[in-house]
Amino acid sequence: MRSVTYSMNVSLDGYVVGPDGGIDWTTPDEEVFRFWIDDIRQVGVHLMGRRLYETMLYWETADQDPSLGDAEREWTSLWNPLPKVVFSTTLSTVQGNARLASGGLADEIERLRAEPGEGDIAIGGATLAAQAAASGLIDEYQAVVYPVLIGGGVPFFAHDERRVDLELVETRTFRSKAVYLRYRVARRAAV
Repeated sequence: MRSVTYSMNVSLDGYVVGPDGGIDWTTPDEEVFRFWIDDIRQVGVHLMGRRLYETMLYWETADQDPSLGDAEREWTSLWNPLPKVVFSTTLSTVQGNARLASGGLADEIERLRAEPGEGDIAIGGATLAAQAAASGLIDEYQAVVYPVLIGGGVPFFAHDERRVDLELVETRTFRSKAVYLRYRVARRAAV
């Protein structure tokens, strides 16, 4: 069965977006950007909310920019053909290889898990991930933690006062001092 992964950049104090809506502190250096390129190769479909979708629209036409570097061109060549499902109550159309979700998040994930296909079901965006987490649908949490305290904003983890046990699967420290943490949800066998 395909795993559901939640991956984002996060500040040390646990936020994916700052109190002013900014994400300038997450600008990756070449090593971190290369890491995200390798990571997206493992994804079969990407689920996102409206805000992340609108942020990522840049990549739909980025390859037309003559100043784009090799790494950005490689990212674009992987990102653009990747199937995407956008969850929004305000959008009526989406661009590129995206479609609007036709059902609720749990229904979409169940359908995608049942379909033949390879690669993870990635969730991007804290709000959408919070919904998935509340329903116990996330199999792995993956975070690149940046050495910065931003003091508030949108949290990486929903504060739903529900315990979730995790198993550390992988870590990596980058030259920029950002740290990658990958945790698998520890599922308890039914007794």
